[in-house]
Amino acid sequence: MPAPRITIAVDIGGTFTDLEFRDSRTGAAHSLKSPTTPDNPARGLTDAIALAGERFGFTTADIALILHGTTIATNAVLTRDLPAGALITTEGFEDVLEIGRHARSDIYALRGPDRSILVPRRHRFGAPGRVDASGEIVREIDVAALDVMIERVAVSGAKATAICLLNAYANPSQEIAIRDRLLARCPDMAVSCSHEVSPEIREFERTATTVLNALLVPVIARYVTALRARLTDAQITAPVYLIQSNGGAISLDAAVQAPVKLLLSGPSGGVLAAQKLANTLKTPDVVGVDMGGTSYDVAVVAGGERTVVTQGEIDGLPVRVPMVEMNTIGAGGGSIAFVDPSGRLQVGPRSAGAVPGPVCYNRGGTEPTVTDVNLILGRLDAATFLGGRFALDLDGARAALRDRIELPLSLAPDHAAAGILAVVNAKLAASIKFSLFAKGLDPRDFALMSFGGAGGLHATEVAEELGITQVIFPRDPSTFSAHGILFSDIQHDLSRTEILPLASDSLAALNSMADDLRTRGSALLDQDKMPEEKRILTLTADLRYRGQAFELMTAMPDGPVSVETLATLRSRFEDQHRQRFSFDDPKEAVELVTLRLTAIGVLGDADLPAVPYAPSETASVTRRPVHVDGSWFDTPVHRQLSLAPGATVTGPAIIEQEYTTLLIPGRWTLTMTATGDMTARKQP
Repeated sequence: MPAPRITIAVDIGGTFTDLEFRDSRTGAAHSLKSPTTPDNPARGLTDAIALAGERFGFTTADIALILHGTTIATNAVLTRDLPAGALITTEGFEDVLEIGRHARSDIYALRGPDRSILVPRRHRFGAPGRVDASGEIVREIDVAALDVMIERVAVSGAKATAICLLNAYANPSQEIAIRDRLLARCPDMAVSCSHEVSPEIREFERTATTVLNALLVPVIARYVTALRARLTDAQITAPVYLIQSNGGAISLDAAVQAPVKLLLSGPSGGVLAAQKLANTLKTPDVVGVDMGGTSYDVAVVAGGERTVVTQGEIDGLPVRVPMVEMNTIGAGGGSIAFVDPSGRLQVGPRSAGAVPGPVCYNRGGTEPTVTDVNLILGRLDAATFLGGRFALDLDGARAALRDRIELPLSLAPDHAAAGILAVVNAKLAASIKFSLFAKGLDPRDFALMSFGGAGGLHATEVAEELGITQVIFPRDPSTFSAHGILFSDIQHDLSRTEILPLASDSLAALNSMADDLRTRGSALLDQDKMPEEKRILTLTADLRYRGQAFELMTAMPDGPVSVETLATLRSRFEDQHRQRFSFDDPKEAVELVTLRLTAIGVLGDADLPAVPYAPSETASVTRRPVHVDGSWFDTPVHRQLSLAPGATVTGPAIIEQEYTTLLIPGRWTLTMTATGDMTARKQP
């Protein structure tokens, strides 16, 4: 029997399930898009695989590996579809979740914004014991009092419990003792301990992350069970890995234990793909933007490198795990346009999603969306959407725009539709400015890389608003995140917090910490059955000037930690500090807060074999009326697959692909590259 040859990457979004696969026999990559099935996303995954097999001629026996990006964890948090939970913490610290941090987004507001507290006060319990900051036990656990507390947890109705004791990152023994006793009383309880989820300083963030992980365990466990059942029914036996927020892959069993690592599962693939393409095209500074049906994700690739941060936020909830740095807003093709009570035109963040979807999908939607407006303005073609397999209802979209926007605001149809696009494009541009300005970067120094099913209709207009003169469209922009997932490797992130001066006196402690992390990382890769030649272990250090309340993650040289290592670390830290904050202080002491290890197990090739791009369709140009640059134009419509390398298209023009459409306004020229990717430049 021939060896399995197909590696599949699947990105399940709110509206569509994107699939891309590579065939090791031919080196070719293919993509496919099908509707998401919100009632059971696992069904959408197996349906997409079956459709791909029929279209491209492979069977389930040919599948070697499946890499799966999912929004299950993200959606559960956004909708608060989480089980009842409990928190066990050190006595006297039961309110740490509610106290939070004294950080005000609006310094002039009379009251702070409402925060979501995932565990109510009655379900937060104080454990009788105490560990100090050095890891010394200053108060042993009172077993009798502990049993009383555990009984209260057992009868509380909680289905998941987070255990987060003070200073447990320095000594987890009391967390382990409480966990074992709790599971003996409640064997079906989902339990997460902070020393396993986020073994680092900062009590509030560590507690919030552990709570979120505990509440997501039943959610992801249910999904993994459903996924395995669907795979069995479909006779798919290939190994399956889920994609983490850091862009790496993790086994299904490991994902059930650490679901908080999945919160940026799908979008992280897009960032990896953007980095790869930026380096391929020798354009190292790009802003990658992923516009799908529900959201708009922004990530910066500077100097050919993406940024990984150790803390992020989802819907106001802090999450302290490594993740690709990304800014997300609720703006996509399904974003709903409406008139607010003050009479202002607004777009999003509410989305029509996959069901019922935009009005033009004819699935029961009644409120106009960005997709409906693009159809009304001729930017989408009702007959060719999704390769002609998904006919759109133009009359329904027009009626919804009239009833919901035109009549309430007394606007002409063109003005109403163009106004909606102006509002959403301004929101998209603002999110890019936020991502760049926070790093002290100028948008005019970057190219915009647009992907996602809805992005091509907005990219050039958003670029104009930012002063950006180059836009890159990947070869398959609508499935670009799935393309990035295709190259994900197994990745484990480990950390140890110990505040030490960056000085020679700390060398012994630093080497001990590094050896411990390497041993633990190697053990995890042993569990993944990764051969030695496919392992990569890298260290980074969270550094700060003494007295600062924040750190910068700094790459460490390979090998043992030496005096030369410390000098290199300091130099790299000060370069980062100067770039981010415009100053450094060579006289101030630098200290290490947390040492981190990334353990990678390489799953496949770093890139696809070079397959020259060639047009697969006969060159032909049609025309249709399109509203662009403020007026209606009889606009040429080109098929992407008919454009040969080196071909140019001058705007205004439309470029149609099977799964997405690109808008090229006047004064812009698009050029097809040798790789099949496209670049658009604004003429002076």
